[in-house]
Amino acid sequence: MTTLATVITGASSGIGEALAHLFAPEQQTLVLVARRKEKLEVLAKELNSKHGIRVHVIAQDLQQVGAAAALMNEIANLKLTVDTLVNNAGFGISAPFAKADASKTTGMMQLNMVTLTELTHMTLPAMLERGHGRIMNIASVAAFQPCPYFAVYAATKAYVLSFSEALAAEVGERGVLVTAVCPGSTATEFHDIAHTKGSLIEKMSDSAQMVAEQGYKALNNGKPVIVTGLINKPLPLINRLVPRRAMTWATTKMMGH
Repeated sequence: MTTLATVITGASSGIGEALAHLFAPEQQTLVLVARRKEKLEVLAKELNSKHGIRVHVIAQDLQQVGAAAALMNEIANLKLTVDTLVNNAGFGISAPFAKADASKTTGMMQLNMVTLTELTHMTLPAMLERGHGRIMNIASVAAFQPCPYFAVYAATKAYVLSFSEALAAEVGERGVLVTAVCPGSTATEFHDIAHTKGSLIEKMSDSAQMVAEQGYKALNNGKPVIVTGLINKPLPLINRLVPRRAMTWATTKMMGH
């Protein structure tokens, strides 16, 4: 007999860590996934102590080809079935595309799109069979327009947004909730990795806690898309009204170039 579990990728810090604190009171077994095992273990101990729930830690680099299957094998070995999947792991690279590190770019595409899609595909059939399940995919407001100097990252998040909206329409009437969470700039380690520290976009950051809270509420309310943060909410409408070239120019300035 298997136990239902909530799986959160990229759970060692930022939005993923904040989401772990929000899902923990549901009293469902948690599986926390990230590369940094030590940070996951500290978080797991805290959640177990506070909520009395079972928390499993899986240290894995989800950028690797085949990572989704390997993760699902580990979850199966724990005799767990994924009831809620939070695809939060992801990163961005801020650089002119021609100068961007090719291996990092490939890893970003693998993590942001391929692993996310594979994990969703591997967990969804059982959710549909039960008539219950939740999938949260962390996209970005960058999904709504081209982002020079963030070109591939924005394109991966456009994929996540489109995929999530389509999936929500496919399965929404079959008991499975799918939500794409679209944060703006968020005060996490993202900016250290993306090399956007000090840029205007970094200075306008929201808290990870706020993003997590709004995303969690949207998921449970069955909203296919949520743009978090008051300053970000008008962006989808602005993108429809303002010429695309003008928005691309404005995004270039926001990125500090």
